[in-house]
Amino acid sequence: MSGKPRPCGCKGYRSCLLCERELNLLPFKDDIFTADSLKKQGIPSYIYCPLCNLAWPGWDYDPTEHPNHSGEAIAFPGIYIQSEFFTEKEMTELMNSFDSIPWESSVSGRRKQNFGPKTNFKKRKLQLGSFKGVPSFSRLFHERIQSVPLLKDYHTIEQCSLEYDPGRGASIEPHIDDCWVWGERIVTLNLAGDSFLTMTKYHGGDDKYNLQQVDVELPKAEDIPDICVRIPQPARSLVVIYGSARYQWLHCVLRRDIKERRVCIALREFTKQFLDPNDSMGQAILKTASNYFDCDKQC
Repeated sequence: MSGKPRPCGCKGYRSCLLCERELNLLPFKDDIFTADSLKKQGIPSYIYCPLCNLAWPGWDYDPTEHPNHSGEAIAFPGIYIQSEFFTEKEMTELMNSFDSIPWESSVSGRRKQNFGPKTNFKKRKLQLGSFKGVPSFSRLFHERIQSVPLLKDYHTIEQCSLEYDPGRGASIEPHIDDCWVWGERIVTLNLAGDSFLTMTKYHGGDDKYNLQQVDVELPKAEDIPDICVRIPQPARSLVVIYGSARYQWLHCVLRRDIKERRVCIALREFTKQFLDPNDSMGQAILKTASNYFDCDKQC
């Protein structure tokens, strides 16, 4: 299909319930991601438990099963989950703040609010564009993540709020976040709506997602098990993906895992090359990203 965005925001092969119904499009077949279908392919499924930081055989997460899990656990490095990162009051206030800003239609049934530089991953071009900083209410979580040891030196250079609406069939297809601009630690702040990240081993080459740019020591591909791991993303939580989980695994959010309106905040940091003091564009973006503005006046 044409790369031109459709009225719903979708383009190319991506679709939502709205354009599937209107244009009679075939939806993304996320039914290949079920415990039974994966088992038929010889791919066992595991569910990650944030209470013991281990992955156990299964598909759905039930916190009451901890510590009496069944089956044999495996380690799944590169995942950090902090439940109740926000209080109920903070979540409500942040939701009201985000909803006071216009939402923009995006692909696969999502809506977004993007605050960050203009990037072209294929041509590897980076520009400041219209980026002027982030809303002042973002200071709450920008400062709070500094208390997490894994994130103590984290410098956010892109903030994107995402809305997943079950009425639009919102989802995100299996992918790896680009590795040219975005650094190792992928941060997601889940505000409202429980969900999951579904992760599967990446079998492609390093010519995709700019993986050839990765300078982190990783396990050999043949040592990565061919399994599916489900990562709980409960409301009001912080989830960080890094290391092998970030670079050697595809992650997606399945349509059927969106049971209610979900709103999350995706934060991104620079790769090392853009942190170089001699990189003028990188320094300009870092400076701009530290600016907090009043949405009543500028949004």
